[in-house]
Amino acid sequence: MNRKPALTLILAATVSTAAFAGEGMWTPDNLPKAQVQQQYGFTPDAKWAEHVQKSALRLAGGCSGSFVSPNGLVLTNHHCVNSCVQQLSTAEKDYIKSGFLAKEEKDEIRCPEIELNRLDKITDVTARVRTATEGKAGEAYSRAEKAIKSEIEKECAGKDSATTRCDVVSLYHGGVYSLYRYHRFQDVRLAFAPELEAAFFGGDPDNFNFPRYDLDMGLLRAYENGKPVKPKDFFPFSKNGADEGEMTVIVGNPGGTDRQLTVSQLELARDEQVVSYLLFLAERRGLLTQFRNESAEHWRIAQSDLFGTENSYKVLRGRLSALQDPAVFDLKRRQEKELRDFVDADPARKQKYGAAWDEIAKAVAVERNIDDRHSYVESGRGFYSRYYEYARMLVRGAAERGKPDAERLREYTDSKLPALTQRLFSTAPVYADYETVKLGWSLTKLREILGTDDAFVKKVLGKESPDALAKRLVAGTRLGDPAVRKALWDGGADAIAKSDDPFIVLARDVDVDARAVRARYENEVESVIDKNSELVATARFEKYGTSVYPDATFTQRFSFGDVRGWDEKGVPVKPFTTIGGAFGHATGSYPFALPQSWLDAQSRLNLNQRYNFVSTNDIIGGNSGSPVINKNAEIVGLVFDGNIHSLGGNYWYDERLNRAVSVHSGAILEALRTIYGADALVKELEAARKR
Repeated sequence: MNRKPALTLILAATVSTAAFAGEGMWTPDNLPKAQVQQQYGFTPDAKWAEHVQKSALRLAGGCSGSFVSPNGLVLTNHHCVNSCVQQLSTAEKDYIKSGFLAKEEKDEIRCPEIELNRLDKITDVTARVRTATEGKAGEAYSRAEKAIKSEIEKECAGKDSATTRCDVVSLYHGGVYSLYRYHRFQDVRLAFAPELEAAFFGGDPDNFNFPRYDLDMGLLRAYENGKPVKPKDFFPFSKNGADEGEMTVIVGNPGGTDRQLTVSQLELARDEQVVSYLLFLAERRGLLTQFRNESAEHWRIAQSDLFGTENSYKVLRGRLSALQDPAVFDLKRRQEKELRDFVDADPARKQKYGAAWDEIAKAVAVERNIDDRHSYVESGRGFYSRYYEYARMLVRGAAERGKPDAERLREYTDSKLPALTQRLFSTAPVYADYETVKLGWSLTKLREILGTDDAFVKKVLGKESPDALAKRLVAGTRLGDPAVRKALWDGGADAIAKSDDPFIVLARDVDVDARAVRARYENEVESVIDKNSELVATARFEKYGTSVYPDATFTQRFSFGDVRGWDEKGVPVKPFTTIGGAFGHATGSYPFALPQSWLDAQSRLNLNQRYNFVSTNDIIGGNSGSPVINKNAEIVGLVFDGNIHSLGGNYWYDERLNRAVSVHSGAILEALRTIYGADALVKELEAARKR
């Protein structure tokens, strides 16, 4: 392929530039070695890259992490283990408030739903996928693409699906298809988590801002066959941690970016999708806040969902701000025009690629018409309840497992079932009063968005109000019991058909409608966009080669940057805060109240220890928990956030302002040792450094 300099998206710049800067979420098999050498004097060679790749981890639920000892210890964010901490808590023993520390390995507690993935191998399967889809369109394309992906994944996992996870990933929007083979760890135990007051100090007001003073970290341990995993590759802690100007590498799993979407797709996001979801999240935030504030127990039950809702709301506000910036959209139009002009300049290219943008625009028009129904019926926005989620898994699982693997819905293929059943059989408690409130509200939204005269709404509600239906369903269900769910799963189609559980009945009744809107979306929107995005990507390859990184896909990426502050409207923002600054920032009232453990340890702490810091690394959601390493592959920090400017990073990267926010490695060790008395964990981390 023709390789040309990477594009750097800076508003004041021309359409393309040869600058490297900190932009880019690079796949492990295509690192920008020459640019990194030129800018930082370091070449990430194959041996270094493989070691880093296998030391880093993915949390299947949507975060990142890394091995930090030869005894399976895993470092990630508190907000990535928050759901586990909450699930292990009770009204009598609330680890969200008190924190959790396993003094010894025997005291570590298994997390009900956390799965860790270690990336072992990447294989290019582009030719095989394209051969299967060649000459097909619409439903035929959709079926062929899904069938070949399932076939490849099943071959990859073989009989080892319990410990092997295989995902066919579309990169460059179909320009490349890669098979990612992971080692799967499902016995994951909690070793340490600080109090929420320390991990999320500053709460929503400080979220996506800087200066920050958060100990947003947690420690897990991976087990196999009842014993701690002994990884060959892991990251030791740096002795000194990050310093200003130092090159930093963030290796994690950014969830998704939209930097290579067409203008018509971005217009849909700007005009409808982001706005509608923001309104939905705003209402949900109010609902959860009200429930949380009713009692201390409700506070414990709802805090994880509320954190996720508030975080998502703030992220989407940042994205909408970027989409509504005329300069950003002008940049996107110029980039698209540059590529289309390149295509139009050659008759052969125009014949091959020229119609792709218009075909995507037609699919986007269909998406506009069905987006609400797809979101509320198929994607479950109208049925906000764990009970319904379980019922949906059971009903669809019974139907799909009887089909050949290649004909199933993608989430029910053999390679995907271990992750699905881990959640389905989770021992995490389900709270009936909380589910009643959530479901009643979401059914109200379903009626509001689709309309009272909508046939589907009438089918779901009948003569009942949303709240009355929610109460009846929750009162009558037994799906809160994992043993009941396991029996229904094992019983298959016959057990599901005979079940009179009200949530199973509901899931059966709505499944035909949900499948219908899903099929229309897959056949008229997704398949058209996939096929034509592949053409756009191929045209982009002809012009730029793989010097342009792919959009994020919740797969492992390397980001290269350095520790650096920024200028905020004429005021310089320094790159570091200190532990002492946390005490100065505290007010004593939530969310600016430090926990008692910190107040008791204040006189013993090194108050000058660097605490949080910022770097120019290019990150996005999914990078939470990513290790920040130096050129020696040592931990110098732990990513937990981006600054407010980074929220527009879904669409573009601006080196002047975008910053990743991390916990300094020195602060992690200082807190573990001096505040929490986690001597065994500190000893394990320091011993790893000496190996």
